[in-house]
Amino acid sequence: MIHTLVVLLFLTAAATSKADIHDLLRSKGLPAGLFPKNAVEYYDLDENGRLEVFFERPCVAKYETMVMFDSVVRANLSYGGLTGLEGLSQEELFLWLPVKEIIVYDPLSGLILFDIGLAYKELSFSLFEDPPICLPQGALMEVESGLQIDRYKTLPLSAA
Repeated sequence: MIHTLVVLLFLTAAATSKADIHDLLRSKGLPAGLFPKNAVEYYDLDENGRLEVFFERPCVAKYETMVMFDSVVRANLSYGGLTGLEGLSQEELFLWLPVKEIIVYDPLSGLILFDIGLAYKELSFSLFEDPPICLPQGALMEVESGLQIDRYKTLPLSAA
């Protein structure tokens, strides 16, 4: 009985990773910058490829447009894709639309496809190579108004 409990605890600990989410993305043919560099606490990846990425709190990051990450982002991870996404929204024309899929069909094309439900957007892979800074949701107005975000780069998310 105790042996079984120890094995279960070990397997649970192995499934929760403190490893870098960016390395995981690269190993799956995706750009490292799909998730921010300062806000991911840890992630879980099960044997079926179900990925859960846990954040300290919801936050926003600036790519070509603004992207909002919930406290937990879930997706099915496969080589070149995140499908069935939950917890990720992109701003389009003053509306926040859920991102449903992120796919790299052909790495040589240099393009990455975002399915935002109403439309598909093809963006340059290079926009997502470097992980952005993720700011608390209250900082969204500052970023959209063009104020500098350099002051957030050195602060922990909770102090920003």
